[in-house]
Formats: sequence, C-alpha cells, structure tokens
Amino acid sequence: MKVAVVILNWNGKALLERFLPSVIAHSSGASIHLVDNASGDDSIAFVKNAYPQINIVENSENGGFAKGYNDGLKHIEADVFCLLNSDVEVTPNWLNPILNAFDSLPNAGIIQPKILDLKRKEYFEYAGAAGGFIDKLGYPFCRGRIFQVLEKDEGQYDDIKEVFWATGACMFIKSDVFKLLNGFDEDYFAHQEEIDLCWRAKNAGHKVFYVGESKVYHLGGSTLENMNPKKTFLNFRNSLYSITKNLPRKKALFIIFMRLLLDGIAALRFIFQFKFSHCIAILRAHLSFYANFRKLYKKREKANFILNYYSTTSIVWSHFVHQVKNFNILVKD
Repeated sequence: MKVAVVILNWNGKALLERFLPSVIAHSSGASIHLVDNASGDDSIAFVKNAYPQINIVENSENGGFAKGYNDGLKHIEADVFCLLNSDVEVTPNWLNPILNAFDSLPNAGIIQPKILDLKRKEYFEYAGAAGGFIDKLGYPFCRGRIFQVLEKDEGQYDDIKEVFWATGACMFIKSDVFKLLNGFDEDYFAHQEEIDLCWRAKNAGHKVFYVGESKVYHLGGSTLENMNPKKTFLNFRNSLYSITKNLPRKKALFIIFMRLLLDGIAALRFIFQFKFSHCIAILRAHLSFYANFRKLYKKREKANFILNYYSTTSIVWSHFVHQVKNFNILVKD
C-alpha cells in the first residue's frame, strides 16, 4: 500500500521542530506531507529549509481540522492517508502493524494505533487512548480513558479490536473510503468530526479498528486544552450534530431530547464548580445546534443506519454514579 503521512499545521513551527524528527526517522516507505492552514508564522519556511523531502500543501485559509484536511488531501495521492497531529511523536515500526492489519482485515476502512501520553508515557492519552466508543446517548469514551480518568498502560489493550471511532490525532483511513464519505463534515470545524466520519463509515459498511502493536505518543492540548470553554462548546454541539445525522429519525429525536436534559445537568455542575464560562459554552452549543438543525437534518446519510452502535447504555451513569473508571469493568470483552 502507498501510505501518505499528512500533518495539518497552523502556526506550529515549535511543534514541527520538536516532532518532525521522529516522523522522518520512523516512516520509511511513506511519503510525508505538510498541509498548512494559512499559518502566519514561518513554519513553512522552516520545513522547506530543514526537510526539503516533505511535500507542502498550502491552504488559502484556516478552515480548522475538517476543512483543512479536506482541502489538503485533494492534492495528495495514496492508498492510505495517515492523518497525524503535529504534536505526535511516533515510534520505530509504527507503520507496519497498521498496514498488516489493513491487509488481513479487508473490511477495515479506518485504523488507529495505541495513543499514549507523551508527558506520562506509561499512561494512555485523552485523545483516542486504545480506541473510541460511544454510549447509547452518544457520549464518547475510550478504552483506557473514561471522561478525565486515564488508565495506566499495562498491556491490557495490546490487541487488535474493532472499535466505534478512531482518534483524529493519528487516524489511518483508506483514501477511497475518505473520498466516498466526502471527507470530514466542515460544519464541525474541529472536535468530534472524526467520530462523525467513523460513524458514517460504519453506516456505509466499513469497519474501524485499533491496533495495539503500533504506538505513538501524543502531547495533547496543543490546539485547545481539554477544559477550554471553546472545546466544551465544540464537543457538546458537535456530539448533537453526529446524533442528528447518523441515527434513524425517531431514535435520533429521542436521544437528542435526553441529551439536552443531561447537558443542562452538566451546565449546572459547571456552575457549582464555579466554571461559569463552560456553562455558557453549553448554552451556546445548544443555540448553535438549534440554528443549524434543519441544515443538519438534510445531511442525514442515505445508507442503512447501524443500530448496535453503542457499547453501554450510559457512560455518565456508570462513571459518575457507580464510579466506574476502567473500561474493562464497564464493558466485558
């Protein structure tokens, strides 16, 4: 397979200086591309001078993660795209286990490696961990990460497993699948567009896998910190977007109603924690969702909707009421 490692960049010279060496050293056989989202720093000049072997695609505007990749990938030819964050340190032999999995799993359209925390290398990292799942109400979580609780990597997820979604921090996707799905939904701008892409891929008959033999280290928080109000806004809004688009109509409307109620409880929780900006972010997320509902409804996929999309009924109830912090306690393999 012809593999293109594609790094999206916006004013990220410092990150490129730090993380490109590992990508160059450990990605033999793959082409490496930088898609620049109209950066205002000198990151393009740095890459041209330091790494002339890297192909550079210059987007005309900063369209965020979704539009940035959609625009950039139009100029790159490969069998498999590896969408790699600029703050990821890759390891020796990170590519081969993924490519072997594509060869042995013909229905695999999307694959992610093990995502570990660069700051605490023995722990899983927030953005993807050991593969993503959602509950019945559409709340995302991971093997190795439930809400803000991160598990220590003790080999418990050294496997190949079908998952529901793969992280956008390091996502391998067949180029024909990406094109079939028309790429990311640009209305998301950033955050959870990878969940929507994977959900649409599964509705279209493709599978998403995690391969534990391949591992990378993610710095995380380089674009928005986990508890940034803007990220709260995007995550709450975009999760409602995905439910609207990817479930049968009656089920989607019921789950949206339940989510709006639970989001209100989350907003109250933020008030009690004196995190008023996050409460306001949830309100803004709901208002944006209402304003865009008709547009979203028209995007609903024509494919058959999968009904066995969730791994547990309520991750919120399990975690906050029953204090479940470990995936293997929550969901039995």
